Amino acid sequence: MKLAFVVQRYGEEVDGGAELLCRRLATRLSKSHDIEILTTCAIDYITWANEYPQGVVDVGGVPVRRFRVDRPRDIEDFNGYSLKIFGGHHTIEQEIEWMRKQGPYSTELFEFLKRKRPSYDLFVFFTYLYCTTFFGLEIVSEKGVLVPTAHDEPPIRLGIFKKVFHLPRGIIYLTPEEQRFIVNKFGNHHIPSVVAGMGFDTPLIADESRFLRKVKLEDPYVLYVGRIDESKGCGHLFEQFLKYKLDHASRLKLVLLGKPVMRLPESPDIVWAGFGNQEDKFDAMKGSSAVIMPSQYESFSIATLESWLNGKPVLVNGVSEVLRGHCLRSNGGLFYRDYDEFEGALELILNNENLARRLGENGKNYVLSNYSWPAVEEKYNRFLRQVASCSQHGVANQEEDGCRQVHHP
Repeated sequence: MKLAFVVQRYGEEVDGGAELLCRRLATRLSKSHDIEILTTCAIDYITWANEYPQGVVDVGGVPVRRFRVDRPRDIEDFNGYSLKIFGGHHTIEQEIEWMRKQGPYSTELFEFLKRKRPSYDLFVFFTYLYCTTFFGLEIVSEKGVLVPTAHDEPPIRLGIFKKVFHLPRGIIYLTPEEQRFIVNKFGNHHIPSVVAGMGFDTPLIADESRFLRKVKLEDPYVLYVGRIDESKGCGHLFEQFLKYKLDHASRLKLVLLGKPVMRLPESPDIVWAGFGNQEDKFDAMKGSSAVIMPSQYESFSIATLESWLNGKPVLVNGVSEVLRGHCLRSNGGLFYRDYDEFEGALELILNNENLARRLGENGKNYVLSNYSWPAVEEKYNRFLRQVASCSQHGVANQEEDGCRQVHHP
């Protein structure tokens, strides 16, 4: 099949979870299909400034067609408008204006979708949240597949998103929790869907001593990997960790690996180790006592599963149904909802070597059993072929033809 993957930004410099999912899937599925990426010239999701050159380039063997964003995002104007939208009564028209301000809005991309709609078998849109999906999916809805990467957060409560989850020919979810949340919220059980997740390769052979030398660290540490952002729960993590340090005489450090988009505490116990590449990440995970995921809002959490691949236990925010679900299905981690639970769970992991090792082993087995690339690729290929077949034949009564069947994992 000829497939277009539509995503807000794309490149090896881009660190978002949905973008990484798109990139890894494109690389894997390009062995079976003719895949082209349709995206913008933006790198930074805060500004959406046009930093990549316009046109077609090759990224990891996959052609990437980039379109200019009409205008960069004024983050102060957007944040102020968001307070108005989330804080009280407003109209659907104002919600649509919020989406335009959210960005990235690219007239050139949307015009391309209109002109080239017949040239592709399917258009696969990654993440529900941005303009590229909101305005793009409507243009090609009869050939549209949505990978929503959704979770319970303020934007998804806006009225404009009901249409988004009823438009596509098919939806690919990352976890059962995400599927259940969306179906319950939007009543779109008639849309064909599958829970497919993302595949993982066996990690590089990690060398914890290499990471320790690089960051000049001798003390034991717990690790956070990802964008260092208030929206990812990092502010609460810093507060809880520093309180833990006050309550316990310990050399333990909190190491951060990722791009900061918030002010970091001035504490010798919190160490920023830079953005990091794949080698740094796996080395850091291997040397950690545990990997902490403090976010309430996760649709999958790549870092959690990578931690388990490296045989490490995780400590996650139990408010996130997705993270809690991973831990319960795998028996590979502990979860917390407040400081007392955070303190107790961290103490259990730090002071019980056998428990920590067993949690890490359970997590690794869970990932290898459920998220190997061959199994994940087969789910995507089978589902995309079914959706394309229904789309091409213009099925009128899709329930009778099996095109409205809901697939479960």
